[in-house]
Amino acid sequence: MPRIQGVDIPKEKRIEIALTYLYGIGRVLSNVVLKEANIDPNKRAKDLTEEDISHITGAIQKKGFRIEGDLRRDISQNIKRLIDTGSYRGMRHKRGLPVRGQRTRTNARTRKGPRKGGLAVVKKPEMKKAAAPVKAAAKG
Repeated sequence: MPRIQGVDIPKEKRIEIALTYLYGIGRVLSNVVLKEANIDPNKRAKDLTEEDISHITGAIQKKGFRIEGDLRRDISQNIKRLIDTGSYRGMRHKRGLPVRGQRTRTNARTRKGPRKGGLAVVKKPEMKKAAAPVKAAAKG
């Protein structure tokens, strides 16, 4: 498996698709990088030479794209900043609710998690009344 920026990319896929396995690179960015590196997007990842891989890595660094760890770190720092400032978006992040104005009365299960079990009414089985002697009430 070829490694680019510390990530193994699948060898059987076309390089255009295989590059999308890097966090922060989608189809459009993948094509930009391949055009910069002068590599055919239809080429399979297993057919890449070490020189091709170094060209791809160089193109990513030359363009200054933030990918993988750097991008994840930037995103988490942005979310922490929102939480620390106490903004509305930060509070939504903190509570685990949708941040961008989606409805929460229904849906939003991805952010809220699975439904809490509803309070189902469970009938207790009736106990059979034993024929117990009835005490007479003492009048006093």
